[in-house]
Amino acid sequence: MNYRTFGSTGKKVSVLGFGMMRLPLLKADDPSSINTKQAMRMVEEALAGGINYFDTAWPYHKGQSEIFLGEALKGKHDVFVADKAPVWEIESHEDFERTLDEQLRKLQRDHIDFYLLHALGQERWDNVKKIDLLEAVVKAKKAGKIGHIGFSFHDTKDVFLDILNHFAWDFCQVQMNYIDVDYQATLDGIHQAAAKGMGVVIMEPLRGGKLATPPERVLDVLGSEKNPVQWGLDFLWNMPEVSLLLSGMSHLDHVKDNLVYAGQSAVGKLGTKELETLKEARHIFQTMSKVACTRCEYCMPCPFGLDIPGIFDIYNATALESKEQMKTQYYDLQKQASDCTECGHCFPQCPQFIPIPEEMKRITDYFEKEA
Repeated sequence: MNYRTFGSTGKKVSVLGFGMMRLPLLKADDPSSINTKQAMRMVEEALAGGINYFDTAWPYHKGQSEIFLGEALKGKHDVFVADKAPVWEIESHEDFERTLDEQLRKLQRDHIDFYLLHALGQERWDNVKKIDLLEAVVKAKKAGKIGHIGFSFHDTKDVFLDILNHFAWDFCQVQMNYIDVDYQATLDGIHQAAAKGMGVVIMEPLRGGKLATPPERVLDVLGSEKNPVQWGLDFLWNMPEVSLLLSGMSHLDHVKDNLVYAGQSAVGKLGTKELETLKEARHIFQTMSKVACTRCEYCMPCPFGLDIPGIFDIYNATALESKEQMKTQYYDLQKQASDCTECGHCFPQCPQFIPIPEEMKRITDYFEKEA
């Protein structure tokens, strides 16, 4: 395992962190049904391979992720745990204190090494300032319940920089991959965060798995000398500003493969030719993707039974496969886009700010209305 210094904290973190959002399940339609036997084996493999950073959050696996991680890391104090405050549920300092204490109980720890305000965007950031939530967070840090303070982010670069310059953060967690260099925080935002001495954690390094199994046109560009997964991870590890990246691993093979790639990682590993290859791959992705869904499933469950990410996957696939072929898969779904009632439940949850009801109308027109 390779390690990097986490910003100005002085902590040495593994370049690969384990994200606890996509653990294996006993029931595919029940995110809370973690297959603890398989997941525990994965954590054991991660620990043996030198991973020392484990990331969870209040809503992951419907609240079961923190409980699982607490059991998996019981008695292990030479690793770092990152957890997040569900700012959308917090309306007062008392709410925050109660939530933090519950997280500590679930994690079976007396402190959380790296604590984040979760998925900040303009609206949530406004609420953080309104209730002066950072005062409560700082108080918890002084009490020894929190080691370092950070935030995860989903919004525009302007909002990111506003948050960045408002407080003496220790670290941030942002979405980045070789496709999204000008999206959300952007590469420039990452550079500015690192220049402030902040640790930089990367999420969605493979864009919800899409970069792990790219279409043939992209594979032709990348070539066969390197696995598509390693291409995606190397792009991030190539940058000195990146402290670590999180992988939401679902299978033991994911852990084993990623440990190999992490062991081969290095700043400056990619040359000009390789960076140009990724730039070409980026162009292909950007010209064919119709909806920028990463399958995080924050929009789920839909109150009316739509498989929102599944519908988007099928729609996006029409850029590569015939419409008729994908139409068959579309009608194999239990619910179609036309079953959307525009209730608005999903949109506020989407980190990508996809106007889901509008997209459902567009997909309805595409698949269900004959020309």
